[in-house]
Amino acid sequence: MGTMNISLPDSLKAFVDEQVEQRGYGTSSEYVRELIRKEQERAQLRQLLLDGANSGPGVKADEAFFKRLRKRAGA
Repeated sequence: MGTMNISLPDSLKAFVDEQVEQRGYGTSSEYVRELIRKEQERAQLRQLLLDGANSGPGVKADEAFFKRLRKRAGA
């Protein structure tokens, strides 16, 4: 695992320390890793939404659509 040192103003360090204590993280590193994971998930979701928006018009989800889905699923 790589390491990274960051410098924070006192007010941000105090905030991180408070979050670690209140949310039950063992260390500030655990808290920062969780923030980074959440940002990665947010970026991935945003990309999926953009991909969907740019994919063109969709198919009407009517009874015939669901009947075809059930048939494909073997239900």
